Amino acid sequence: MRADPSPQRFADRNDAGQRLAELLAQHPPPPDAVVLPLPRGGIPIGIAIAQRFGLALEPLLVRKLGVPDYPEFAMGALATGGVCLLDQTVVQALHLSDQAVKRVIAAEQQVLAEREQRYGASVPLVQLQGRAVILCDDGMATGRSMQAAIAALRTFKVAAITVAVPVLSSDALARITPLVQRVEYLLCPASFDAVGQWYRSFPQLADHEVISLLSQVQRMATATSRRDKLSTSST
Repeated sequence: MRADPSPQRFADRNDAGQRLAELLAQHPPPPDAVVLPLPRGGIPIGIAIAQRFGLALEPLLVRKLGVPDYPEFAMGALATGGVCLLDQTVVQALHLSDQAVKRVIAAEQQVLAEREQRYGASVPLVQLQGRAVILCDDGMATGRSMQAAIAALRTFKVAAITVAVPVLSSDALARITPLVQRVEYLLCPASFDAVGQWYRSFPQLADHEVISLLSQVQRMATATSRRDKLSTSST
């Protein structure tokens, strides 16, 4: 891991992904590792890492559980595989009723299911058993979404988990570090309000953009597989 003593903003997610991939190159992942970006913002980050090392990529869907009326404030997260994490400290401090919490969970579960269908991204987590994985996103503010993703992977006994993000808060770093083998990052600024403040360009990615990016990855993987087969048959 590395914290830049003089943080500077990234141009955009592509720039951040390329720079993060170069950091990971100091300790290259095994050739059968799988890159698992968290949509939507983690997709360009994951693509840069997967292309840098020639790794397989599959999106791992996670949804933040926002506090009612203050959706940007996280009280937990959901992840593919039926994982639901709630921060009871937040729930109790804000005196949230069981009904209010259940309504948020139900709404986000529906969004999660719809995106799994839309992206074709219901990750076969059982196939990851015994393999190293790289979880990535465009940044971590609280780390709750990443925590849910880690919990989903723990269920299926992956060999090792590396979390890779361009920028994160010190709170997120403290929350995630004990849960995984490695946390790789470029910036951990002392003053942290939001992930987007560390990017000069930080547009929200639409579903059609995510689908387009994933289709591009699939086409490249298919082309690589064909080249490998031709190379094998010619020897």
